[in-house]
Formats: sequence, structure tokens, C-alpha cells
Amino acid sequence: MAKTQVEVITSVQRRRRWALSEKERIVTAALEPGAVASEVARAAGIHVSQLFRWRQQLCSREQTAPTFSPVAVATEPGAAPGLPRPPQSIEIEFGHGVRIRIIGAIDASIVKVLVGALAKIGRRR
Repeated sequence: MAKTQVEVITSVQRRRRWALSEKERIVTAALEPGAVASEVARAAGIHVSQLFRWRQQLCSREQTAPTFSPVAVATEPGAAPGLPRPPQSIEIEFGHGVRIRIIGAIDASIVKVLVGALAKIGRRR
């Protein structure tokens, strides 16, 4: 006979209230490579449809409209304090922890392709 887990709810409320941190933990577990959503939901004591709803809510929350980021252009190498850069270099940092640094001759068409590719990677996360 298989062991089953039984949860006894002693409160008067019919619905359980989940903390945001618990929802995030369960959704993160479901997004792990090789994870099976139904098994993660079963282990957490929720229905798989609830897991999918939480995933939609939590993942769509991060997709905000792009905002303007101020840029400072230094005319001399090392002119910006604390940011020593070799001549002819560019560094672009995206909001998802993705960073690109190009040192040497900078071709605008290559930068455009790289920024487009990295933006697509950021949207998939």
C-alpha cells in the first residue's frame, strides 16, 4: 500500500492563502529542466491548473515595457570615474543580467544584430 500525504485544514477558510514566496518557489521548481508539472503540483498539494495560472501571473509580471535608460558618452578613455575602458570599446548591459562588451573597431551593423539577438534571449526568460 502506498503512503499518501494527508493535509488537515483546521481553519474556517475554504481557500488556502499562499505567500508570494511560496508561489515563486513552486513555480521555480516547475521550471527546472526535466521537471514534470503534475508531479511538482502534486508535491505542493495543488492542482496542476493552479500551477499554470501562477506561472502565467509570475512570468508575465516581469515583462514590462522597455524604459529609457540614460547614457553617458565619455570623450576621453577613462573619463568616466571608476570605469576604465580601452579606446574604441562599447558595453551594453540588459536588465536580465546579460552584458555584451565589444573591444576594438565597432561596426554598427554587427552591434544591431547582437543587440537584437540578446533582446530575444531576455524576452524568453
